[in-house]
Amino acid sequence: MLKAEHVTKYYQNSKVIEDVSVEVKSGELVCLLGASGIGKTTLFQILSGLVRPDEGAVYLAGEDITGQPGKMSYMQQKDLLLPFETVINNVSIPLVLAGTPKKEAHAKAFSYFSEFRLEGCERKYPHQLSGGMRQRAALLRAYLFSGELMLLDEPFSALDVMTKAAMQKWFVKIFSTHRSTALFITHDVDEAILLSDRIYIMAGVPGKICHEIKLDSENRSDPDFLVSQRFLECKRLVLGLHLNG
Repeated sequence: MLKAEHVTKYYQNSKVIEDVSVEVKSGELVCLLGASGIGKTTLFQILSGLVRPDEGAVYLAGEDITGQPGKMSYMQQKDLLLPFETVINNVSIPLVLAGTPKKEAHAKAFSYFSEFRLEGCERKYPHQLSGGMRQRAALLRAYLFSGELMLLDEPFSALDVMTKAAMQKWFVKIFSTHRSTALFITHDVDEAILLSDRIYIMAGVPGKICHEIKLDSENRSDPDFLVSQRFLECKRLVLGLHLNG
């Protein structure tokens, strides 16, 4: 569904990422794992069309979309909900901007509120929501923009440990139910193993894809996976490859 080929980007004559190639197949949940400052967000900006690469190209379903924004949803690290708009207005924005009448857009958005655990919040404002609820609202907005393919930049990093664990469990359920496709950024090894079908490890200066790891997605449904021997083996492998670049 999404492919980047040999992408390189310079900033002020310094190479930030070099010869990066990644692909995401339909129905996959793929993680881009790497330390802060390695170039992960730069790559996302290129994939989303907000920034043009100096070399390489981005393809969506075989079409060259390099430098063309608006082709897929992109949820950044912060929820970026508009503080002066209600929750229903916030999550309906992609539909309204696409030309859907406001009443119809609200009705469609509201039909997902129960699944996204936002029922009763439609007339509230962002400051009245918990951190987890704000993230779920932001994810619903991203889904309504493009449920087929989402770019998620550390979507749970601002949450406390308990809320983050609950959000991860909920996200896996939603992702499986709607058979969406997503590429997400994290620097959390546990999160990468728990959520991903595949992991791309990014390291070095400039940032490069050093390794690709395929995981068994059936592990997600096991409530004891995080304390299993299989999880520890995966973590040992990922950490070894990540630390050794």
